[in-house]
Formats: sequence, C-alpha cells, structure tokens
Amino acid sequence: MKFTLSWLKEHLDTKASLEEICDALTITGLEVEGIDDPAQKFAAFVIGEVLDAQPHPDADKLQVLSVDTGNGSVQVVCGASNARKGLKGVFAPVGTYVSGIDLTLKKAKIRGVESFGMMCSERELELSKEHDGIIDLRTDAKPGTPYAQVVGLDDPTIEIAITPNRPDALGVRGVARDLVAAGLGKLKKDSLIETKGKGDCPIKIKVDNPDQCPVFAGRLITGVKNAPSPDWLQQRLKAVGLRPINALVDMTNYISYDRGRPLHVYDADKLKGHIRARASKVGEEFLALDGETYKVDERMCVIADDSGVLGLGGIMGGIDTGCTAETTSVFIESAWFDPISTAMTGRRLNLMSDARYRFERGVDPSSVEDGLHLATQMVLDLCGGTPSRIEIAGAAPLRRLTIQLEAKKQFKRLTGASLSEKKIEKILEDLGFKVKIKGHGMKVKVPEWRPDVHGPADLVEEVVRIYGVDNIPTTPLVELSGVAKPVLTIRQKRVSRARRLLAGRGFVEVVTYSFIQRTHASLFGGGADSVELDNPISSDMSSMRPGLMPGLLGAIKRNRARGVMDAALFEVGQSYRGDQPDDQYVSACGIRFGQNGMNGSGRHWSGNADSVDLFDVKADCMALLHQLGVDTNRVQVTRDAPDWYHPGRSGVIRLGPKIILGYFGELHPGKLSKMDVSGTASGFELFIDNLPVPKLKGTSHTRPALEITDLQPVKRDFAFLVGVETPAIDVVRAAQSADKKLIDAVNVFDCFEGDALGADKKSLAIEVTLLPFDATLTDKQIDEVASKVIAAVTKATGGEIRS
Repeated sequence: MKFTLSWLKEHLDTKASLEEICDALTITGLEVEGIDDPAQKFAAFVIGEVLDAQPHPDADKLQVLSVDTGNGSVQVVCGASNARKGLKGVFAPVGTYVSGIDLTLKKAKIRGVESFGMMCSERELELSKEHDGIIDLRTDAKPGTPYAQVVGLDDPTIEIAITPNRPDALGVRGVARDLVAAGLGKLKKDSLIETKGKGDCPIKIKVDNPDQCPVFAGRLITGVKNAPSPDWLQQRLKAVGLRPINALVDMTNYISYDRGRPLHVYDADKLKGHIRARASKVGEEFLALDGETYKVDERMCVIADDSGVLGLGGIMGGIDTGCTAETTSVFIESAWFDPISTAMTGRRLNLMSDARYRFERGVDPSSVEDGLHLATQMVLDLCGGTPSRIEIAGAAPLRRLTIQLEAKKQFKRLTGASLSEKKIEKILEDLGFKVKIKGHGMKVKVPEWRPDVHGPADLVEEVVRIYGVDNIPTTPLVELSGVAKPVLTIRQKRVSRARRLLAGRGFVEVVTYSFIQRTHASLFGGGADSVELDNPISSDMSSMRPGLMPGLLGAIKRNRARGVMDAALFEVGQSYRGDQPDDQYVSACGIRFGQNGMNGSGRHWSGNADSVDLFDVKADCMALLHQLGVDTNRVQVTRDAPDWYHPGRSGVIRLGPKIILGYFGELHPGKLSKMDVSGTASGFELFIDNLPVPKLKGTSHTRPALEITDLQPVKRDFAFLVGVETPAIDVVRAAQSADKKLIDAVNVFDCFEGDALGADKKSLAIEVTLLPFDATLTDKQIDEVASKVIAAVTKATGGEIRS
C-alpha cells in the first residue's frame, strides 16, 4: 500500500514530521517498508535565472552565463543552444552529484574560462532523454527556490505492509484513522457529498447470484467530457505506481486507494440492455482490460448485459465497454463481492488486480452507496455531466456486531498491564468503534470496515496495538518449582530409548516415507481397511503404510543394489491401520540381512560368520523390551506370526493371551520376492503403544536398591523326556516356578530327538542356576530344590526325568 504525505494530510490534521509518522505506523502494526522522497534527490538543485549571456571568447558553440542562484550571481559556461538572458532553469552548484551523467561537479576551466556549476537538461536530472537544451521553466519562482518545490517533487511516498486481516488500511483514510488513535493529530471531516440525481436510472440492475454478489449499485451520468486528469491526480497515481489513463478511469483508481473502495466505470453507450451480476456460463469469454482473453466457468461471478460478459465481478472489467476520450455517458458500478469467491476466481484464472486484492480481504460492505457518491462528486468536478438517481439491487451483508467488554479486567488478564477505562474508550473511539459505557463494562459496536474483529480479545489487541507493545511492562514468570518437571511422555521416552538401544546393537537408523505402493501395503497387512490417498504425489505413493517393514525392505533393496550385502537397519515411527486417530500406532522395526559381523564384505580371514537368523532378531527384541522396562521373564512366545513371516521360523511375543507386544522371525521368501529383495532377511516389529505402563509404588520415582550376593551360584543340569510338540518355554517356565527365591535362571542347552526315545518323544536338557543370598547352600537344600524342579516340570508337561 502506497500513498504520499500530502495525500495522507488530506485526511489527517497533523504537525508531525515524516519520521514521526513512519515510526507511529510501524509501532501500530502498519510496518513502513520504504520511503521515496524525491526532494532529497533534488535537494541541491535550485532555480537559477540567467542575468546575462555572452559568447565564449574561444569557442563558437559555448556561452558564458551570469546566473542568479538566490545567493548572488555565478559564472557558468554552457553549451545549450536555448540558453539566453531571462531564462529560468535548474542550477546545480559545485559539489552537486548529477546522476544523469554520473558526475560530481567541480570548479573547472573550459577553454580558459572558469565555470562554477551547471545549468541542467532533463536527461541530466533523469527526467527524460531530452538533452538538446537546458530546462526552460515557465515559472514566477524566485532564484534560489528548491527545484523540487517548484515542480511538486517535494511530496514523499510512503509504502506500508498490510497484513491480510487489515483491509481497512488499504485506503488512505483508514491509515489516517490509525494515526489519530496513536495521537498524531485529528481526523478531518469526511468530504462526502450525497448527490440525489435527476430522474430514474435508465439502466436497470439485477443480482442473480446473491451468494457471490449480495448488493450491486450504480448510476448513469450523461453529458460528461472525458479528458486527461488534472496534474495533482496524475502525480498521486504515478506516485503509487499507477499509469494515468483518463479522468473517468483515474477517478476509480483514486477512490480505490483513498477509501479502499474499488469501483468500475462503463461507457454507457456501449452497454446493451440492462446490467446484472450472475454466475458465468460454460464457454463464455471476454477480452479484459489487460488485453488478455479469459474463459470463464459456472463457478465465477461475472457482470453482464444482454450481449454477454462485461467483466469479472470484483476483479477486472472488459475493454469493449471501457471509457475512452469519446465517452459522453458513463455508468458507475459500486458493488460488494464475496471475498472467497473473488479469491477463487482470481486463482483459477491467475489474474491479479487492485480490486481483487481488496475484495478478497474484505471491502467495507456499508461503503457501496458512499463510494458511488464519492465517484459522482469527482466525475462532476472533473468531467461535468448530469447524474441520475441511484439504482440498487440486493442488500449489503452487514454484521451489526456489538461486543460486551469488561475493559479493565480483560485488558489486565490478557496483557498483564493496567489501563484506565477512559483511555481504552478513547482508543477504540479513535479507531472508529462506537463505545457505550454500561455498568462495569462497555458495549462496543464494531464498524463494518473491521471484519477481523470478532470478540473481546480482538478489542484488547486493538488497544494494545495503539497503546504500544513497548509500553507493556516486562514481568518475569512466577517460578513454580525449583526442580523442572518432566516434559516428555512415556511414549516419547520409550521412542528415544529404543533408538539408542538399537543403535548400540549395531543397527543403522533410516527414515522412510509414510506413503508406499498399494501392492506393497497389501503384502504387509494393508487390506480392505488400508488408508488410500485421494491425491497421491505419485502412483508409487498411493497408500499410507500399515507398518514399517515395507519401507525397510525398500532400503535393503537399494543397499544391496549398491553392494552392501550385510547390514542391520531400523526405524521408529508411526504406521496406519485405518483413517481414524486411534488407528495410528508407533512401533520400532528392525531388519538384519546377510551375515553377522561382516561389515558388508561377507568374508574374513578367520572364517565366514553365521547368517542372520530368527534368534538374532529375537535377541534384539528381548533386549529392547528389557530396555523399555518390560520383564522378559513374564512374556510368552507363540508361533502365530503374521503371514509376512516364515511360518516355521517366527514368533509372536505376548503379554497374556490378548496383548501382542511384537513379532520376530525370518521374513517369508514369497513376500521378499514380491518386494524384489534377493536373499534372506530376518526382522522384528515391537509395538511401543502396547507395552505396559510401569506402576510407581507410593510416591517414589527412584529405582529400588540393587541386590547382589557374594555367595557362589550353584548349577544343576536336568534332562526331561517330553512330548515332541511340547514347547521348550513350558519346561523353562515350570522349572522357574519351582522355587522363585533361589532359582536365578533356567536355560535350555540341548534338544534331542531319535528312534531310541520314540517317535513322539524328545529330550530337553536345561541348566538351572541357584543363587543364594543368606548362606551357602547345603547338599540337602540343593536336593530339595532339584526335587521341586522335577515335580514342577512333570506336572506342567507330563514329561519325566531321564535317568
């Protein structure tokens, strides 16, 4: 948003300097992005009058001038053909930088005659490319008068940044209103004059799509004489970056910047029948004012007459009905267009304009008729003519919002500062709000030009914005506790620990996409309930991953393609069983492939290492469970792993019959083949959200004291003959339960099947470790524990001790 200082002062009665105004704008939220002051560029240039012009004694094309600069006369050698006695031009004294010739003037001798400055041409001042003669000013200004002042170049242009929620600041009067509230002057009385008009408007208006255009007003003015705009208007438009066209068009642009009220003018003689706002039709198109032809569709709001589309509502009009120098009758449009519809139309057509910029942010809906009156007044002043009465269709969508505000209380609560009710009332009224004190609070009527204000907090924000954030006292937060409370959740802590543990076990962390191929998702549990993307970025990323395994296998494929044959990869992240929040879960997934400890080479002088198998990943899984606070002695391992694991070389880790903590095992060769992964691989998945939450005893957050013994452990071996289908874990658990106080560990060290034992029998050998704490175990105590172990295993499995 740009405007000149003189333009601002047409609305603001102030004695503040340019610097004070710019500081206040920035403090109140209208940040100044730039100031263009041409007076500074031409500060050294003054009006100089030629008192005498004599031929140069040693050059035919040069003259020696005596120039009155206001501080006496100086001698100047000049080669301009139009230099003469009595001419008033632009004089640059010694020491002046002349940008047009990139030269700083110095005292010089030209053909033996001293010269103390320069009389300038337009090219030397970068006003134009004209350089045949010096500037010849037809002015009564006295010598020594600043040149910028004489030609009106002493009006600085200010550019401010406007946030999307402040459409009221897209007009100079709105900016002036903020400065009044900031204490930099008084708002001048509005110069609006309501013109009644004579006779009804012969051009009727109709609104067919009130959702996109709720209100449309206009009037006809006949007998106008369209001509170039006056100099003051052209200078202001040029200052803000607009090209003057003619008085009628320039008037609409001026009001758009002056009041934030976009308008449009039509050459009424080019209109066919009546005018209406309607939805466009498929196949319609029009030639816009920017010279481009736009095809419109049924979602867009257009202005049309009986002949077809005239322009896009709230964005741009068409060339065919534009005003030219021959225009004698003009129809002025003042309407209100829906911000969302206007923005969507502009985006679809990639079309930006000053009108769209304002309407999509929210033009004051109550300004429809006021804008029409302003335009009428300017047309009559600049072009003459006779106006009709206003024709209006529809009704403005006014909010009529009143907010109840407990001023002092809410200001204190939201800002921490105290401000008197009178001060709050004055700031709000200066900003255009209507305030009525009632009891201990106030009723605040919100002006229609502030669509960003919805409740008490917005009003407090307005007061703080004007009062100044710098004036809010700095208050330290109250120290709640000397010891910081934990901020991480149990899940976050477990995710962090899982990463550290797996990295410590030789895994390399990877991060893969949450989007995978639909075929890959179906291989790893993504069935009919899998989450599909409506607008995938590619066909290879059409589904949300049901687990982390597909992404890790893709990483393995890429590593093997680059010669990495032995490695371990892991990822901790979210997966998606469905499209509901509860269907998301966090898991830790790891895959080992190749051989253990080969670092990718596969060969070593000491011999080949064993290939990775399910016991390696089971150990990873158990270590991870232990690190995350789960007692691995309480978990159970069953054989019902999902179908992407090898059916005979995999397991499910459970905590009871219903809670699944994870899977582990060798991956199914068929699944690997469909993923185009060669060789074998073993992996695990651990569901972090399924792990039990640790129970805190009492209020203590410390770990229990470590209990160790200085007594020697005692180990005894047992071999049991059990059924061939009996799981080894059943034997281990039965032995552990025999004496929980003394038995420290039970390990399987041998499994044998043979004809000598019978077709349906096998031998399981276990090692039981006894760890005493009070005294060394006697033979009798050891025998008693051994008897308990035999009895417990026999009872649990139906087996018998081998002799």
